[in-house]
Amino acid sequence: MTVRRRVVVFASGRGSNFAALVQAQRRGELPVDIAGLLCDKAAAPALALARAAGIEAVALSPRDYASREDFDRAMFARAARLAPDLIVLAGYMRIIAPAVVEAWRGRMINIHPSLLPKYPGLHTHQRAIDAGDAEHGSSVHFVTAELDGGPVIAQAGLPILPGDTAETLAARLLPLEHRLLVATTRLVADGEAALAGDQVVRGGQALAAPLHLDANGNLA
Repeated sequence: MTVRRRVVVFASGRGSNFAALVQAQRRGELPVDIAGLLCDKAAAPALALARAAGIEAVALSPRDYASREDFDRAMFARAARLAPDLIVLAGYMRIIAPAVVEAWRGRMINIHPSLLPKYPGLHTHQRAIDAGDAEHGSSVHFVTAELDGGPVIAQAGLPILPGDTAETLAARLLPLEHRLLVATTRLVADGEAALAGDQVVRGGQALAAPLHLDANGNLA
């Protein structure tokens, strides 16, 4: 019998990537158990999405803790109670203390709206436009202590069109982000992709470059 991996999702806002994971699970495209959603904002719309789906939803406030690291330890202790095999950061907008990250090394992935290593951090759509890039995209990577600097597992790209604004570019990218996160979560949860040292391996072989999402939603 196949063991379904347990996934806990962290989010800070509207939860569109979280919703994409839940919908893919319900369609049978993502054979995992989504055990819970954790947020750092009590008003995050993602919490309502989780509760409507019957998924445990927890919000902790950073203001209730003496330091960033104390908050991070509390969040991840709460996640650990749900016994996840994998933590997915899906629009989680906090930098996590290095010691906390290290404890989950190889068991935590993040989606970031750029073709890493380009544009770590914020305002990625506008930065890509300002740089005159022909292409933009999204990346899913293993989380390390370096901000958006962990080994990249997979990416999805799209052209930047004449007249694109940060808003129009973000809107066109979002459906690709959803498909990318679902496909990469499936790959990691299945154990097909893993972190070995500082490299992503697939089927035991180190990737020479990130996988890319094709038109059918597969990673190649």
